[in-house]
Amino acid sequence: MVDSLFLVGIFFVGRHVIVRSLQVPLSVTITWIYAFFLTAGGAYDYKGCSPDIPSSNILVDECRKHAYTMKHCRADASNAWRTAAWVRIPYPLQWGVPIFHFRTSLIMIIVSLVASVDSVGTYHSASLLVSSKPPTPGVVSRGIALEGFCSLLAGIWGSGTGSTTLTENTHTINITKMASRRALVFGALFLILFSVVGKVGAILASIPLSLAAAILCFMWALVVAVGLSTLQYTQTASFRNITIVGVSLFLGLSIPTYFQQYQPESILMLPSYFVPYAAASDGPVHTINEQLDFSINALLSMSMVVTLLVAFVLDNTVPGSRDERGVYIWSCAEDVATDPSFQLDYSLPGKFSSLCCRSSCLRA
Repeated sequence: MVDSLFLVGIFFVGRHVIVRSLQVPLSVTITWIYAFFLTAGGAYDYKGCSPDIPSSNILVDECRKHAYTMKHCRADASNAWRTAAWVRIPYPLQWGVPIFHFRTSLIMIIVSLVASVDSVGTYHSASLLVSSKPPTPGVVSRGIALEGFCSLLAGIWGSGTGSTTLTENTHTINITKMASRRALVFGALFLILFSVVGKVGAILASIPLSLAAAILCFMWALVVAVGLSTLQYTQTASFRNITIVGVSLFLGLSIPTYFQQYQPESILMLPSYFVPYAAASDGPVHTINEQLDFSINALLSMSMVVTLLVAFVLDNTVPGSRDERGVYIWSCAEDVATDPSFQLDYSLPGKFSSLCCRSSCLRA
């Protein structure tokens, strides 16, 4: 994936763009095939050890030292191919009626707020990449509302995750120089089609965990880079801005690390996304309300929440001019009626547009 950074001047421009846009799929495919041949060739077979490794790591002593390698490097660590159906159509409430708890609801509200702030920055960055005018507050509200509606649908269908803007796509737009909404619609249709084919998910589940971790390292690095790139619209040499960014990043890493130390002792190896909830059940914050304790401990063990809170408080309390802060210059609602190109970039299909126009906060 990093090799494409050195291709400037080696390939022609068109070919260079193709290589850059396919750097992640090509590297994943090559490594994936290599891991498959290693697994089929017996590189990860150990005498007396079964490839079906329980997640609790309760193993015999002879296999304990090989458990990590087998679990993270084998291409058949998951038995999804044997158990997944060829076609499975999801339906609403397939896992039962949703259950609401105050503490988990409060956590999701704060996390959704963080995701919304990230989406606002992504909208503005994407508009600059495609040489379009910045969106109006109505367009931003419409985007956040649609994300919330899609998260509601995801909850009804029991997907386990909400819907938000994928910040990495701004990097994809920058590489491919393509931001056609029609292409995104076709891509979404393909994803919906593949979602009902169980074997497609089984194939993806065969990706070794070590390879998946490498992909996440690359993708999250892009998220950080895209986020920091928005600082170019501020006065980056300002001591005020340098201090706010540095303090926010430092506290966003150190405070969650402190809270994550308070985890109940267990022989189970918890996934990373369970760590905040494990810390929440035995965190350092103790008040008269256990539900509130759980919520505060969980929120302060999440880096993105702490970073947002610190940056928000400092940026809005430390004195600074609008130019120094890099406050976004949004388009005015009057520009929609006078600029035809604005309608072309941000308009919705007819029926959806008429539906959104009924609400004043969702109008462009």
